[in-house]
Amino acid sequence: MNAFSAVDHDFMQRALALAAQGLHTTQPNPRVGCILVRDGVVVGEGWHQRAGEAHAEVHALRLAGERAEGATAYVTLEPCGLHGRTPPCADALIRAGVRRVVIASEDAFQREGAAIARMRAAGIAVQIGLLREEARELNVGFFQRIESGRPFVRLKLAMSLDGRTALASGESKWITGEAARADVQQWRARSSAIVTGIGTVLADDPAFTVRWPGREFRPPLRVVLDSAARLSAQSQLASDGLAPTLRAHATDIGADQLPGVENLPIPHRPSGLDLQILLQTLAQRGCNEVLVECGAKLAATLLTEDLCDELLLYIAPVLLGDQARPLLNGMNRARLADATRLTLIEQVRIGDDLRLRLRRRS
Repeated sequence: MNAFSAVDHDFMQRALALAAQGLHTTQPNPRVGCILVRDGVVVGEGWHQRAGEAHAEVHALRLAGERAEGATAYVTLEPCGLHGRTPPCADALIRAGVRRVVIASEDAFQREGAAIARMRAAGIAVQIGLLREEARELNVGFFQRIESGRPFVRLKLAMSLDGRTALASGESKWITGEAARADVQQWRARSSAIVTGIGTVLADDPAFTVRWPGREFRPPLRVVLDSAARLSAQSQLASDGLAPTLRAHATDIGADQLPGVENLPIPHRPSGLDLQILLQTLAQRGCNEVLVECGAKLAATLLTEDLCDELLLYIAPVLLGDQARPLLNGMNRARLADATRLTLIEQVRIGDDLRLRLRRRS
């Protein structure tokens, strides 16, 4: 039975804070932090910074040097036991003479827990589960991709106080304020892909790039649902070269090849492209978190088909009236008992606007 002290909690909190520094750069790998403590003093620390580069444990061991012998390692995710693009971190901890390893969360990617068994066989005391939920939340997309075969889907919407997204004419720039629009950039930066519909592209010609000067991030893949292959070669998604673009179209449509755009045929159903298959395909490509920025119809489809894991909702203190366009289009409920119910997990004021984060109820 694991018994963790207040000191253990403090050091793991610090390891989690380190892991969060890789929030926008580690994908498709998880965000991981590690701290080495000897005689109550931190002798080494590090976090996984980029895929293909050294893991958190390696950075911490390099900093600690010989002081790692007899130390306790606090790691936010089970050390790797397989040789991938880098050697196994479990073996590095064993060679360094670490005495104890405290792990926040098991790694679902580790088959049969080989790393933990190997460390214990080498005489290391291994404890698991300290701040597990916090560690999983930091890597919510990674865990979902590995455990369920699809990314974590975050649907971003912005609306007026009366639940409208644009005037009847389609004018919507800007309902929310500058601070809210800037806030969206951090959510784009932490995402592996940004998904939208062709209707949004034809109406606004968006770039869907990350505008976050001075910050490091991996440009997310831009995905446009374009069942009839209407994307223009002159659109920003096809011509700006600022990020890769993937066009999902119906399998029975002969899509032309646009420069800088990859075509992806997807089965088509009466409700549109098969979103489940699209998400599975994105997971196979290593996408952990997907941000969807779209119109009312696609948003309603995601919610109706239970494919939205989190709703990121910006509410502006304006009223647009009953002729303005609704937040959702095509999501109908005959009974209140059938209503989609969400759990509010965060509410933050962003400038003059309010940002809500809501999760579907399990």
